[in-house]
Amino acid sequence: MKIVELILDEDAFDNGVEAISIVENPAIRTDFVALSEQNKWKFANQDSERQILVGPALIPNQTIYRNQGGEEFYIFFSADTIRKVSERFFARGNQNNATLEHSVAIDGTTIVESWLVEDPEKDKSALYNFKVPKGTWMVAMKVWDRAIWDDYVKTGDVKGFSIEGYFADKVKMAEMQLESYSDYGDGVRGNAKNALEWAEKNGWGGCGTDVGKQRANQLAKGEAISVDTIMRMYSYLSRHEGDLDSSTSYSEGCGKLMYDAWGGKAGLRWAESKLKELGKIEAAQEEVNAELALDILHLIAKSNGKL
Repeated sequence: MKIVELILDEDAFDNGVEAISIVENPAIRTDFVALSEQNKWKFANQDSERQILVGPALIPNQTIYRNQGGEEFYIFFSADTIRKVSERFFARGNQNNATLEHSVAIDGTTIVESWLVEDPEKDKSALYNFKVPKGTWMVAMKVWDRAIWDDYVKTGDVKGFSIEGYFADKVKMAEMQLESYSDYGDGVRGNAKNALEWAEKNGWGGCGTDVGKQRANQLAKGEAISVDTIMRMYSYLSRHEGDLDSSTSYSEGCGKLMYDAWGGKAGLRWAESKLKELGKIEAAQEEVNAELALDILHLIAKSNGKL
């Protein structure tokens, strides 16, 4: 049966773990320990139920059975990918995101501890009788909701953690890299060069990410870019076209500077044309819609639910 390594595509905004679900049958086949006053692992000076679940979120190189559309295969994560995933999980503020059996979002939980196992014998996980390998991502989840604790944890209806998120397929990523194109013309290269030249003289001023700056260098040099990169280029330029309405020069915020770093309007026209030629425009448009929805959710989160 095919075994596929899943990786974190660091260029993709939506890649990574979005939430941790508490489930009856965790795919990683390791149950959590429920810390309560009845549990022998309670901390000293604790006189009430702590309502904390401790267990592995991801174990490196453990094969996990999948069946998608009748196709059976196994997936696994390397220790390096797990490290990156755990870091991005907190960098994006997802520690309060939890679901029940991957179907119902639940409030009243938060990840209060997270660590990577370095020495299986001396690691804190051994205190809870876990025998997990180096590189395992361990988490401790506080369950504030008493109903969840009483109705699901105490009854044994849920036994472990299971992650939710988006990841790239290493095989597919390799295939995408084989298809690359550099026929985007002088307009795209010129826009990227203009952005780089301005930034060299004035600095980036906190604008953009390393990915955006890397993209500018690629386009300015006329380097070939993969189909996956073209789709991200189309997505970024489509979603941020409105930035040009309020930022008409590089000195007025980040909008136009980063837009040109990604190829500008010429880049949007070329990316759209190339994706139509490759028969991938519909998939790219679906990605744009998904990214726009995520942008809205993050804006709401930043404003604490107040638009």
